[in-house]
Amino acid sequence: MSLPGLLRHPRLSRLLAVRWAGQATDGIFQSALASFVLFSPERQANALNAAIGFAVVLLPYSIVGPFVGTILDRVSRQRALFFANLARSLNLLIVALFVFSGTTGIVLTVVVLVAFGINRLILAALSAGLPLLIDAKSLITANAIAVTGGSVLVVLGGGIGVGVRALIDGAALADHADSLLIVMASAGYLTAALLAGRLKKYEIGPQKHEKAAASFAQGFTDMREGLVFLRKHFDAGRGIIAIAIHRGGLTALTLTALLLERNTFNDPLKPEDGLQGFGIALTVAGLGVFLGAFLAPMGVARFGRHRWIKFAMYASACGPLVLAAAQTQVTLMVTAFLVAFCGQNIKVTNDALVQSKIDDYYRGRVFAIYDVVVNAAIVSGGLIAALLLPTSGVTAKVPLFVTGAYLLVALIVLRPSKFKATY
Repeated sequence: MSLPGLLRHPRLSRLLAVRWAGQATDGIFQSALASFVLFSPERQANALNAAIGFAVVLLPYSIVGPFVGTILDRVSRQRALFFANLARSLNLLIVALFVFSGTTGIVLTVVVLVAFGINRLILAALSAGLPLLIDAKSLITANAIAVTGGSVLVVLGGGIGVGVRALIDGAALADHADSLLIVMASAGYLTAALLAGRLKKYEIGPQKHEKAAASFAQGFTDMREGLVFLRKHFDAGRGIIAIAIHRGGLTALTLTALLLERNTFNDPLKPEDGLQGFGIALTVAGLGVFLGAFLAPMGVARFGRHRWIKFAMYASACGPLVLAAAQTQVTLMVTAFLVAFCGQNIKVTNDALVQSKIDDYYRGRVFAIYDVVVNAAIVSGGLIAALLLPTSGVTAKVPLFVTGAYLLVALIVLRPSKFKATY
């Protein structure tokens, strides 16, 4: 099915509306948190604090990961989307109150953890439900639309957040401006919940509704079943590892960009300039994501899924070399574009590869493993970068480390003798 045809698809378009509304709101929420925690005049940004921030954000993803599959394979995914978005909307009102009062520390951390934990359930439900709405031949294009549209809207949402923050910066205290953005995000998640109501109760699964109640023990049992499934379809498992390493490297480069914009390319005493510069870098990366999605279906049609993922990983390794040669605004933008462009090719192609292998009974289980592996790599990439990065962000060590990791994946994990079609 063509791109315009998929966008007009009556069932897929309803799912995309939920996903894109939520992800645009994610951008607004994340820009407000970044402004509050990392770009406030009274809070100095350094690599370790930023890496800990990534770890804190992703901790709930890893904790709830084993049980997300259990839930999504047993209850209506449409109901899960509706109530999770509604809960996230209410949760953000609490976050806004804390930010308004300038509250930091464990209390704010716990409330933010809840917000991101709920988000994990939502994204997993959207990914697990997509293959039930379209035919298998359209999975690559549909994933390109869903994932890329979502990624671009996260960037646009972040840009909206930065823009609104700049407009109201002079009329309100910094923390009050950030809290207003979070209230906007709460309204956005409420909109996503209402859009989820347009889907039928079991339209996005599960197809085989099981009566057994989800439990902690069952969650780990389901994870084990998902691992057994991936051992049979080892190409999907290796693709997941490739995505995980790529995202870990992207996190390390993101921390580098954050410190360069915050402490080197702009006056550290004017963090709002650093926030705008970081926003521009994310926008350039978003453009790479957008264009990468258009190339992926053509690359797959020409070379096949497995070879295209490998080619994109090799190409990704070239991007950080530009930043390793010199740390300037221009080299940062070039690296951001290239890594995001190639990474999106890997992501949409591998998502379709994994989805094409999975029977609906296992879909939630396998995507739970997918999420846990990727998030563990993101946290690891952030912490490794924190050990290598100076506060200024000026170093070739991190880009070279990322290039090395990408090359090892392409040469070893994705070698043709192991990474090939399985049936």
